[in-house]
Formats: sequence, structure tokens, C-alpha cells
Amino acid sequence: MAKAKIAVNGYGTIGKRVADAVRAQDDMEIIGISKTKPNYEAAVAHRLGYDIYAPAENVEAFEKAGMPAAGTIEEMLEKSDLVVDCTPGGIGEKNKPMYEKVGIKAIWQGGESHTISGFSFNAESNYEPAVGRDLARVVSCNTTALCRAISTIDRELGVNKVRASLARRAVDPNEIKKGPVDAIVLNPVKLPSHHGPDVRSVLPHINITTAAIKVPTTLMHVHTVNMEVNKDCTAEDIKKIFGSQSRIRLIGQGITSTAEIIEFARDIGRPRHDMWELCIWPESITVTEKELYFFHAVHQESIVVPENVDAIRAMMELESDGAKSIEKTNKAIGLYNK
Repeated sequence: MAKAKIAVNGYGTIGKRVADAVRAQDDMEIIGISKTKPNYEAAVAHRLGYDIYAPAENVEAFEKAGMPAAGTIEEMLEKSDLVVDCTPGGIGEKNKPMYEKVGIKAIWQGGESHTISGFSFNAESNYEPAVGRDLARVVSCNTTALCRAISTIDRELGVNKVRASLARRAVDPNEIKKGPVDAIVLNPVKLPSHHGPDVRSVLPHINITTAAIKVPTTLMHVHTVNMEVNKDCTAEDIKKIFGSQSRIRLIGQGITSTAEIIEFARDIGRPRHDMWELCIWPESITVTEKELYFFHAVHQESIVVPENVDAIRAMMELESDGAKSIEKTNKAIGLYNK
């Protein structure tokens, strides 16, 4: 079978991780990545052997910087079957006409709205409807986390209602232009937050309301989740259900903070200390009269990366079975649960 030819438009926090994850798969290949200017991230991409494509007006700047561009972004798209748009929120919408002109399949990230593709994706929740699609949006890190937890419980017990409070990291670690930060910011001031409707773009039958604040940290998000389920269960039942999922990790061994989760990821040799799994504190799982409560943590830089790979595999019709795609992606990037 010929490998799917993939372009990554934008090589920042998400783009560089998606590029590495795609490169690790045996049924797809990276045609190139794009950068707008020859900065340190472009230098790393060049060192790693990625072909760099740039806006036509900036190609000469890459030549002068000692990392010659392989061509323009449009030329990269013409060589590819599918583009993963990892540009900052709002830019992807502006790129859509370029993709339509080339006639290429496209995936956007959660910084764009659901309307950009008319289909929002989470591998555990709606893989099969993505098979063969031309356009899709991989939902944001927070929505990915909520979808993983909700769909897992919904399959086993049925979910009647979800209420979640989100403590969001203020910025990513390298975003110095947005910091230093010394405040707790209401996000937004008006309730509920946008995360509930975003979950419903993937799981339309779920009754969910969310609230969010931004806190002065860069490492991870933490959610407090309350679910009302349709069947009697115990905390041990919930732990077994979550524990059976490859992209959910029950964390323990004295871990009580996001800092320790990131240190754990470093210690087990994860690239860029990435934690692709949704991390749930098993001690926090409490069940009272069909209502369950728990805390989970979300590594915003990496949780959506395997979802992008699965979206590619579905859209390119490389695998029709979601469980098989998830297993293949996990194995290739080195994700394991136990």
C-alpha cells in the first residue's frame, strides 16, 4: 500500500509534535513542514531532516539563514494528499481557500471553529464517521480530554449529564510574549464556557455544562468533573473502566500535582516530556447515587497529537476500524498505559 503523503502547515507547539508522530507511522510520510520565518524552530526542523516550505516572499530569507526552503507552501500542498493545519487559531480559516484551490484533504486544530469543516473529531468517540472525509477538525486539548472521559463512561454506563470546571494553564512554556503571568483570569466571565458546546460537536447527545478559569502555570490543565450516569456503579467499577483505555492513565504513586506528572513523563523518556494520555487521579474517583466525581489533568501540548494521526488514517482510508488505528498509532509513537 502506498504511504499517505502528509504536509504539516505550521511547525509550532502542535505542528512539530504532529510531524514527528506522522513520521513514526509506517503507512504515512511527511512531505514537508512550513515555517513563515527562519527561527530556532525552523533550524531544528532543518536539523531533523524535514523539508521546509515557506511563503513565497520569505523563501530567500531561509536561503540566507543557511536552511534553504524546498519551495513555497503551495508547492508543498501540491505534492501532498492531506494537510494538517497547525497554525495559530484564526489563521487556519484564512488558509482554507488555499487548500480548496489545490483540492487537498485538510485537518484543522481546535483553535478553529466547528464550522470550518462541519466535522469535529475524537478517535475514541467518532472515528468511523471520519473515514473518507475530506475535511475535519481535531478538537482542542480540553475537549479531547473531556471526550475521552465521557465517551469511555458513556459506552459502559450511559451518561445523563456532565458538569465540569476547568483550571486552564495560562500559556504554553515557550510563550514569553504572554507572560509573566500573576493572576487568576475568568475565562470567560460569562458562563458557561465554550468547552461544553465543543464537546457536543463530537458527542451531540451529551448534556454538558462547563466553566473555566486561567491560572498562572504553563504545564497542564486540571478539570474537576461530575458525571451523572444511568447505571449503578462503584468507584472500583469506574477505575476498571478508565484503566482499560490505552489513552487514559490512572496516576498514583504519590503524584498530587501537574509538576510531578511532567517529571514522570521526563523520567520514562517521553519526547519533550509529552503525556499523550488523559491523566486521572484514581484516589479522586468518588461515586454517590449514580453520580461520579474525579480530577483529571491534560497536557495541552501533546494530548491531541495521536488524535491527528488517527484522523489522517481515517480520512485517507488507511484503516476503517478506530480501535485498530488507535493501537497502531500508540505503538508507533511509544504510548503505553501500564
